[in-house]
Amino acid sequence: MAWLRDPLVLFLLVGSAIFFVADWFSEADIPYSIDVTDQDIQRLSDQWQMQMRRPPSSRELSGLVEQFVKEEIYYREARRLGLDANDTIVRRRMVQKLTFLTEDIATAVAPQEAELRAFYNDNIDTYRVPERISFRHRYFSSDRRENAQADAEAALQDVNVSGDPFMLQREYAQRSAREIRDLFGREFADAIMQLQPAEQWQGPIKSAYGWHTVMVTNRLEATVEPFEQVRARVISDAQQATRRAANEAYYEDLKARYQITFPQPAPSGDDGTDG
Repeated sequence: MAWLRDPLVLFLLVGSAIFFVADWFSEADIPYSIDVTDQDIQRLSDQWQMQMRRPPSSRELSGLVEQFVKEEIYYREARRLGLDANDTIVRRRMVQKLTFLTEDIATAVAPQEAELRAFYNDNIDTYRVPERISFRHRYFSSDRRENAQADAEAALQDVNVSGDPFMLQREYAQRSAREIRDLFGREFADAIMQLQPAEQWQGPIKSAYGWHTVMVTNRLEATVEPFEQVRARVISDAQQATRRAANEAYYEDLKARYQITFPQPAPSGDDGTDG
């Protein structure tokens, strides 16, 4: 039955089971019996070994088990006393744990190759590498000069002019318009992306710092990364999308089980007439 391989179908089935189990065992039925299983002991031992880089001794393992029992007792008694109610931190942590659970269920089945390629094609812009340029620049400070723009224009004819000291780099390789905008401002980025590579200074171009002459040395056109090159990223992105869809579907399924009422809007008292 191929439909069982659908992560969302599997998720909704298991999610419904979680709901009914949670509804069956209410807090009023919190048991007084604690069964420490072999799996519990092994888990405690594994956690210790992971942290301490060695297996626990018999005495240390006994202490871990005793602490586990103590925490379980305290946890159950806290629930009996209702200490988990109206606690924002506990509330958020429980919501987070349920979200993690639903996400784990949704991604339990690894995506098939055809599904990955379909996701890649549907989200092709995500894997598009934008146009990039490499350039050098000379800086002319508006704070240090009376007319930085005029000085920059004059420097276009003089290759020996180095310009003013600049806090950032003098040369950049394979930078996108967005990266350049983050460094120099939108006006500079928009202007330099219009230039073609040339063995001469161009400009001047205004930035957030002042004026610049620039020499564009290389331009790489926008490309799409091949599926084989970004396959690991596609897997991660597809699983994340599945998690989001599963959480939304699970929430809508749960919401349908609840009757939700809201307070009526309070009368404004303003009907456009004087009292």
